[in-house]
Amino acid sequence: MSDLPRKAVTRTAKLAALPLGIAGRATWGFGKRIVGESAELVGRELQQRTADQLFKVLGELKGGAMKFGQALSVFESALPEEVAGPYRAALTKLQEAAPPMPTRTVHAVLEERLGEGWHELFLEFEDKPAAAASIGQVHRGVWHDGREVAVKVQYPGAGEALLSDLNQLSRFSRLLGPLIPGMDIKPLITELKDRVSEELDYGLEAQAQQAHAEEFADDPDVIVPQVVHQSDQVLITEWIDGIPLSEIIADGSQEQRDRAGQLLARFLFSGPARTGLLHADPHPGNFRLLPGGPDGEDDWRLGVLDFGTVDRLPGGLPATIGESLRMTLDGEAETVYELLCEEGFVKETIELDPDAVLDYLLPIIEPAEVEEFTFTRGWMRSQAARIADPRSPAYQLAKQLNLPPSYLLIHRVTLSTIGVLCQLGATVRLREELEEWLPGFVPEDPADGEEAVAEA
Repeated sequence: MSDLPRKAVTRTAKLAALPLGIAGRATWGFGKRIVGESAELVGRELQQRTADQLFKVLGELKGGAMKFGQALSVFESALPEEVAGPYRAALTKLQEAAPPMPTRTVHAVLEERLGEGWHELFLEFEDKPAAAASIGQVHRGVWHDGREVAVKVQYPGAGEALLSDLNQLSRFSRLLGPLIPGMDIKPLITELKDRVSEELDYGLEAQAQQAHAEEFADDPDVIVPQVVHQSDQVLITEWIDGIPLSEIIADGSQEQRDRAGQLLARFLFSGPARTGLLHADPHPGNFRLLPGGPDGEDDWRLGVLDFGTVDRLPGGLPATIGESLRMTLDGEAETVYELLCEEGFVKETIELDPDAVLDYLLPIIEPAEVEEFTFTRGWMRSQAARIADPRSPAYQLAKQLNLPPSYLLIHRVTLSTIGVLCQLGATVRLREELEEWLPGFVPEDPADGEEAVAEA
């Protein structure tokens, strides 16, 4: 498959094959056990076949199917290790690669959007794509002024494919749910659908990327490529080299893992405070580790790509997050409960025990309690198991909590980032970043208020 299939019937048939394939392989596995093969060996082969099919279908279809796969891939650290291995290999492929669209299609889009003489805008243009994503692919080139550039070209029919895929995935979300214990798949798909129009709008993406590029232009830790040119279906930005975070996850040194984790946390919390925007697609394919940090060539910087999905937060992250986090750590159960009720996390028709809510939250926010915390797959799995076990109080309480729409994307981005930190196995000084960038986490000094009144 080398082009984006656009007919809904074709895409629907391919996606429908996923749950059917899972059921068929389960039957096959049962048959193998009847004839005496080891249950462990059969189980491993079953998982590997399922993972291979998942990548093949989601990767070939691109569109919403691949977008869903990328969103899912950052949560593989929550899977039991015996299941995670095959899925890890299959899902992480979605972060860096997908079958390319034909060269003639790429040229047709460039001619339509940049004009018949589009070749003259480039000193060099590589027809072979350097990377492929859910709605477009990236080509490397040299702009007419000599700058190396990344040319993102949107797949024709991407919008129709995105919606068609996500609608179909939503229909069998219950079958996909067991892939990630403790995670409700349907709201994730709904939220991805809500972002389709923004994802397709390269004008909005260019604005968000340029705002970050200007804000982080002199930052010693984070680099964001400048926007060079933008038109419908085509976005051209400066090229940055670097090691993809997926490679750091697979083979990086502990020093690289820790540095990448620290900078990822810093970017997550500092971005909204500095730009009023939250980068809302934190899967490893969107980040690079580059040499040349504050301590020289042996140090590392974080390169950030793809601003197609952002949350607009003019005042930065809501202060309620920082306040409730601080008060939870201080054990102020009643005050935390009141804040959650005010913000809509607890519906008016439900009454919960504040101490039970506190007990539910404390294990989740453990990384903010200490000076530095090592994020591991084991820790992530323990959190997922605690919330996924119907016998646990955490499971019962989680079912009664509500996630207000205004917090939905913030919640997903935070969870996704934690998932990546666990994939990295990074030791991170998270509390340091919260104190620096999260409004409300550090209590206001009364003296500051008095000074402000005096100045007024």
